[in-house]
Parts: sequence; C-alpha cells; structure tokens
Amino acid sequence: MTNSALWLSLTQFYLSLGFMVLFAALELGLSWVLLYFKVRGLWTGQPAWTAAYRFWVRIFALTFFLALASSMPVLIQLGALWPSLMGKIGEVAGPLLAAAILTIFVFKSCFLGAMLFGQRYVSERVHALIVFMVAAGGSLAAFWVLALQSWMQTPTGASLLDGKYYTGNWIHIIFNPALAWYAAQFALLAALATAFLMLGIVAGQTLRRPSDESERQVFKTALAIAMVCVVLQAGAGVGSQYTMSRYQPARMAATDAYWRTGSPADLVLFAWPDQATSSNRAAWVWHDAARRWLGRDGKGSLLGLDRYAGMDPPVALTFWSFRLMLLVGLAMAVVSWLTFWRVRGKQYDPGGLSRRWRRVLMAMTFSGWAACASGLGYAVFGLYPYAVNGTVTLREIVGDVDPDILWTGFAAYLVFYGVLLWGVRRLLGHVARYGVVPVARRRGRA
Repeated sequence: MTNSALWLSLTQFYLSLGFMVLFAALELGLSWVLLYFKVRGLWTGQPAWTAAYRFWVRIFALTFFLALASSMPVLIQLGALWPSLMGKIGEVAGPLLAAAILTIFVFKSCFLGAMLFGQRYVSERVHALIVFMVAAGGSLAAFWVLALQSWMQTPTGASLLDGKYYTGNWIHIIFNPALAWYAAQFALLAALATAFLMLGIVAGQTLRRPSDESERQVFKTALAIAMVCVVLQAGAGVGSQYTMSRYQPARMAATDAYWRTGSPADLVLFAWPDQATSSNRAAWVWHDAARRWLGRDGKGSLLGLDRYAGMDPPVALTFWSFRLMLLVGLAMAVVSWLTFWRVRGKQYDPGGLSRRWRRVLMAMTFSGWAACASGLGYAVFGLYPYAVNGTVTLREIVGDVDPDILWTGFAAYLVFYGVLLWGVRRLLGHVARYGVVPVARRRGRA
C-alpha cells in the first residue's frame, strides 16, 4: 500500500464521515429544540410555539433521513477501506456499534413515525412525550458512537494481545478519559449548528416580509442557545486540550507546531508550518504561552515533534484544522453577542436589525457545519498515523485497493455530496420562503 493510497483512503473516509456528522449534529440539535417548542406550547397555550414546531419539524425530518442515508457509505467504507480494523478492535467496537444501531431502531422506528405523522391522532401531551423519546433515542445512539470514537483516542479498559484488543472493564472502555469532552463538544456543536441555522433562516425570511410572533420566538430561542453554547464550547475545548496533552502529546505538538524539544514554548498563533525544514514561516507567536498545552515526558520536559521519529501527525493539517475551528467559534461568539446587543431593546425582532446585519446572519447559517467539519478533521488527521491511539496504525488496517479506484471513488463521492448539499440548500431556501402547508384538523387537533 503506497502512501498516496493510504491518504486517499483516509480522505475519502473523512469526506463520508464528515457528511454524516453534519446532518447527525443538526438532527440531534433540532430534536431537542422541537421538544422545547412542544413544551412551551403546552405550557403557555400560545399558537406561535405550535407554528414554530410545525415549521421546523419539516427540516428535522430532512436532516434525519439524510443522516440515516449518509451513514450507509460510512459503514460500507469501514469494511472496504479498513478491512482489518474490526479484526483488531471488534470486541470493543462491535458491541458499541450494535448498541447504537439497536437504539436507532428501537427508539426511532417506534416513535419517529408517530412524531412526524401521528400528531392528529394523539393528545398534545402524548405527542410531546413521543418527541422526547425521539430526542432521547437520538442522543443515546450518538452516545454509543462517541464512546467508541473517544475510546480510539484514549484506549482504556481493554488489553492488546497479539495485535488484537480484548475487553476488560466495560466501565473504563465506555467512560474513557476523552468521552466527557468529546460528548460535550459534539452536543454543543449540534446546538450551535442548529442555532445558527435557525438565525440565518429567520433573518432571511424577514428580508422578504415582516416577522410574525412565531419567527420572533424562534429567533429569540436560537440567539439564547448560540450565546450560551459558544461560551460553554470554549470551556469544553480547554478541557479537551488538557486531556489530549496527556494522552496525545504528538497531536498537541503539531497543534502548536512545536518542532524541537527544549526550545522556547511559544504559542504559535498563525504560521505556515514547513514539515520538510521543521520550521514555521511567517509566524506570529505569543512568547512562552504554550507551556500548559504541550505534553511532557516522565521528567517533566516538554515534548516536541522531534521525539516521534516519523510517527507524528501531518503538522499543517492539524495546525490549520484547529485554527479554523477556533476562527469559526470566534465568529459565532462575535455575531451572537453583537446580535443580542442590537435586538435586546427591540423585543428580539430580527426585522429591527439592519438589512446588512441580517445578511451577516444569513452568511452564518451553515457556520455550524464549518465548525463540525474542521473539528472532525482535527480529530481524524490529528490521530494520524494511528487508528487507535498509540497502538493500531492505519497501515495495519488499510485495504489493498488500487489508487485509480480510490481516485474515482473519491471524485464520485465529492460530486455526489456537493450536489446533495446544493439541493439541501435550495430546499431550505424554498421552505424558508413559502413556509408549510396548513394541516387539516381532525378530532379538534391540528
């Protein structure tokens, strides 16, 4: 297996996995927002909350089916591109993946149909309970996948014998050191992706007509979610970096482009890392500010990339994916808090914002997706050359696939996902412009 074929396999898998994560994050975030709309509608009796639920449940259904459909290529590529992976970690990964699939079928097969099509046949309280079950089921399914992903980053609770992992303590496997931070970051990213999607769509609607009460309530809810979660995401990111400095010091050295052990621990804000010369071109640094983020050896000395002898991750990819994630998060923080400052005296009516600022909100509609893509890239490429941190390498599990086939598959996936994203954008624009068709009443319920 050539190095180019290995990278093509990894990039193709990242593309498919990233597409699935984008819609899985929106599905998770929207499920809990819809539950909030249902509860507020029951609590206050205001029809604006019911109207908000009816509008956004259509978008939730779209994200659910796309997330489910996009998981199929991931499962196929898991076996085609990495055929030896399950043979090495099957005792750990098999039960966790089975739990995730079982959770999806039990919760979503039983309750999703009733949520989407049964509102006219049950009471509002029962329907709210159904919405809760769908949201809880989606969260539980995501939990099992995150448990597996975080275990691959910090493998604990299992023993590696003759190149194969054997389970030991399931509590340590599931609740590994990285799980809490990975789960928190994914949940907050899902909330932020949902919030900015809602802000962008409502802002776009107000460019065509005055906002109604339902849209104002949606805008206020989304703004509150964005403001709170962007702050919590910063805290989760700090905790995650501290954990990675202990378990993945090579990634942290690549994140800071810290090349030589013993050199000053400057925090490199921006630079062009040159792996060939082990240097940073046009670097902007904060002197001696990276000491707390870098890994240390048993003597307490900071670990540079020169200590890993070719087993370090791609520095430029790791370096820039992390900074792209930070830049998107900073943009989210600035836009959300400035929007709050501008609408707090206007009853949170987005129509009170200037047209230019509403276009800024529209430009941020898919910023949550950019954050998800860069965060996933940081997790996937920062772990290189390992599939399971420190033990199982990608070269051990990659399949023997001809590079020409990999190029063809990569190009086909790229075109397919690009067309699909374009279609989703057009469909969201159509829904935002024309709204939803009123549902006929039956037995006194809409």
